[in-house]
Amino acid sequence: MTHAFLNRRAVLAAGLALPGLAVPGLALAQAAARSSPPPGPFRFKGWKGQETDAERGFFEVPEDRRDPRSRKIRLSYVRFASTAAKPGPPIIYLAGGPGGLATRAAGGPRYPIFMALREVADVIAFDQRGTGLSNHIPERPASTRPPPPFTEAGLTSYFRRDFQEAWADWTKAGVAMTGYNTEQNADDIEDLRRHLGAEKVDLWGISYGSHLALSMLKRHGERVNRVALASLEGQDQTVKRPAAVDAMLRQVDSLLAADHAVRAAIPDLPALMRRVHAKMETAPVSMAATLNGKPVELKLGGFAIQLMAGGMIANPQTLVMLPGLYLALDAGNTDVLKPFVGEFAGQLGIAGMPEATDLASGISPGRLALVRREAKTAVLGEALNFPMPQLLGAVPGVDLGETFRTPLRIDHPALLVAGTLDGRTPMSEQDEVAAQFKRKSRVIVENAGHNVFEAHPDVQGLLVRFFRGDAVADTRSSLPPPKFKLA
Repeated sequence: MTHAFLNRRAVLAAGLALPGLAVPGLALAQAAARSSPPPGPFRFKGWKGQETDAERGFFEVPEDRRDPRSRKIRLSYVRFASTAAKPGPPIIYLAGGPGGLATRAAGGPRYPIFMALREVADVIAFDQRGTGLSNHIPERPASTRPPPPFTEAGLTSYFRRDFQEAWADWTKAGVAMTGYNTEQNADDIEDLRRHLGAEKVDLWGISYGSHLALSMLKRHGERVNRVALASLEGQDQTVKRPAAVDAMLRQVDSLLAADHAVRAAIPDLPALMRRVHAKMETAPVSMAATLNGKPVELKLGGFAIQLMAGGMIANPQTLVMLPGLYLALDAGNTDVLKPFVGEFAGQLGIAGMPEATDLASGISPGRLALVRREAKTAVLGEALNFPMPQLLGAVPGVDLGETFRTPLRIDHPALLVAGTLDGRTPMSEQDEVAAQFKRKSRVIVENAGHNVFEAHPDVQGLLVRFFRGDAVADTRSSLPPPKFKLA
């Protein structure tokens, strides 16, 4: 299951990351797929009680196009019809994650953007294979295994075994798990284009959605008109560089200096974080929790706190909580972790699509060596990317290879949006991806985080103009700097 703090992909998928607010879990997604509402018109419930007319549609694809014996699966989307007299190519929204639901994003804080883009074309919220109404991976029985210690070794061993058992169970049940990868996902978009009867499509995506868009451009670029992407994740960036996150934490530390009380209490934020991690790794904290409806005891080491921080640095709304949490933990007050115990317990589950997709995207040998070298001294170590690269090799033969991870030279018109306080896809790594685009405009939002599309009101208008075909210049907008909390 993906939850708001601990799973490294959850904040990329959710659209929001607040205490106790989890993105839809595996059971909810599978229940939705089993209910299979009929295609056709319906009233879509959007953000803050708003509603609009929409159309639900389905189409079928092979679960693994490389295997003629694999079953067909039905993929789902929601179409918001254009209000334009002459609509342009359909705009397909690609959710983050992997594992995010496009239809959930359409009903969240990005709902106004979905509605505004109807001025240009039909807007398609496409639930990728293995998510929402496109999820046909059977639900597994709840695990009866006791929870592992929340150390890197304990969680790695637990996840590898759980993932291998899940893969075997699903394969035995006739699921082509090898089909859950970004290339098949890109081919799904091409099949969706044909299903819609469109000559070309526009792509609008964020985080993993940008990773997917790059694969679509590589495999079916002649069928793509233009792309608007945020929080860029490159072909070989499934695993983020710990050094890039360290640089972002130094940037955050410099912001603390604006508040004299915070600076006085925390002279050096990275040093405080390292101290807390070391203390808790040496003496893990036991906390009562509920797992699969039963009381359990969790042992939280320093790696658990690194996991939590890795989720919280994604957006300013949660980033501002770090100083107070770390100060409390440094003083021995572990009660501050009680609101997050449910998130820790919810980490212990395998969804299928996110893990398989990340494992297939993989990491090049050179980058893996670099990541592991940097992680030895980085504030968050290898926790930021968990459960990658820890799952590498758990199921052999699924890696898409170096050709998949090779950069492109992209000539499509592109609007690239980024927030300077994005702790999930740091700016230095986004710059590397942006360099692949020859015809780009960049929108940088100062003090915005990973969920940048809805962070600043100007972004919506720029997206509409871009997809309309208007020229959009490089733009720099600004939000107020975050106000950090000591309590």
